[in-house]
Amino acid sequence: MIQGLIEWFDRLLPRFYTAFIEEDRWKLYLQGLENTLIMTVAALVIGVLLGLVVAVVRTSHDQQRPGRRNPVLGLINAVCGIYTTVIRGTPMMVQILIWSFVILSSSRNKVMVGIIGLGINSGAYVAEIIRGGLMSVDAGQSEAGRSLGLNYLDTMRFIVVPQAFKNILPSLGNEFITLFKDTSLVNAIGAMELTYYAARIGGRNFDYMPPLIGAALMYLAIVIIFTWLQGKLERRLRQSDRR
Repeated sequence: MIQGLIEWFDRLLPRFYTAFIEEDRWKLYLQGLENTLIMTVAALVIGVLLGLVVAVVRTSHDQQRPGRRNPVLGLINAVCGIYTTVIRGTPMMVQILIWSFVILSSSRNKVMVGIIGLGINSGAYVAEIIRGGLMSVDAGQSEAGRSLGLNYLDTMRFIVVPQAFKNILPSLGNEFITLFKDTSLVNAIGAMELTYYAARIGGRNFDYMPPLIGAALMYLAIVIIFTWLQGKLERRLRQSDRR
């Protein structure tokens, strides 16, 4: 059995050497990982900004008093509802293909196209996450802000949103992790991220197993690191609440 394992490693090590060391191919993986992280952060920023706007609109519409409905707010809320329904109801891969080959077909910057597609997709999910967080804050907090003379925007900015952030942090962290892994989908449009380079090296060597396993381990390592950082931040927030 031990002899068999030794022979198996003897056959496997040259394949990994070819996939990672030969011709400094490890630099391609690092370049792909860098692009993947850039896409993830940029898409999450777009998603959070877009999701925050949609969540505030939908929350404001839902909290209107009976008989005092704002028709403009109602129209904007309807648009936001259609947006979240369409984005959450269609596959991300299809959305990315539409952005690349239909809406932005003239663009050669596939990384930017991927960021836009991922960011708009993330915005629909983040909107529901933030909306749930805003609705979880007691209504008395908003009334207290208004009694202090704050307008609606200042009440949301200084009172409601900071409290809601603590409630939605775990869900936002999960969204970041999901978004990080979903960047592999932009490989379908030729964006040069981690999966793109792994597949390219596998095709060049006619051996896909080592580069794809290496890419999977890199994804896993980043997810483990971010999960640890997220847990540490959550613990610090809980400690600040006790004080």
